Amino acid sequence: MRIVFLGPPGAGKGTQAEALSKAKRLPHISSGNLLREVVESATTTGVKVREYIDKGLLVPDQIVVDIIRERILKNDCKNGFILDGFPRTLSQAKVLDETLKKIESRIDVVFYFSVSKESIVQRLSGRRICNSCGANYHIEYVPSSKDGVCDKCGGKLYQRTDDKLETVVERIKVYHEQTEDLVDYYKKNGILKEIESESKIETITKNILDTIKKASQKPGFINHGVV
Repeated sequence: MRIVFLGPPGAGKGTQAEALSKAKRLPHISSGNLLREVVESATTTGVKVREYIDKGLLVPDQIVVDIIRERILKNDCKNGFILDGFPRTLSQAKVLDETLKKIESRIDVVFYFSVSKESIVQRLSGRRICNSCGANYHIEYVPSSKDGVCDKCGGKLYQRTDDKLETVVERIKVYHEQTEDLVDYYKKNGILKEIESESKIETITKNILDTIKKASQKPGFINHGVV
């Protein structure tokens, strides 16, 4: 099954994608993680990507599309995948559809995570990451035992540039401006399912699994070996 998780930054897509990945044994492909890997590579492309991310702007379509296309065509995605954070624009969605069409496949279901702006700001601006082991914390929801220090390795916790308040607000604004047409596109295709993402994590996971089960029972569903 080929699935897209669509929603603003901080909507909980990553958490749910990880849970679904384990439940259905599907690769979790995070566009954010892939882009950060490119940034860390210190290549010319990485430098350009960093400039966009630090300003809270979306990375240009062509860069993102090339990275994602290469990933979803790998062997571990043969039976499906979970795309987290991609596509973000209508043009990206159309390129994705064309790429899958060439291998006689398509996106089965798109989950749109709805969440208030206030919740997003609270979730993202409170995130902290260990600069040594990469462990994730939140100053309110998952705080470390000692302020600013990682419980796992003792490393220093820091706030990513794109999680700072002013950048978060800009990210939300840009996201909604860029994705309005995308939501309409998937609605017209009949595969968009809205998920209220301010409930408990377990409740959201159950809603997603129930929706996938129903989708797999509809006529015309392409069985990729995972339901």
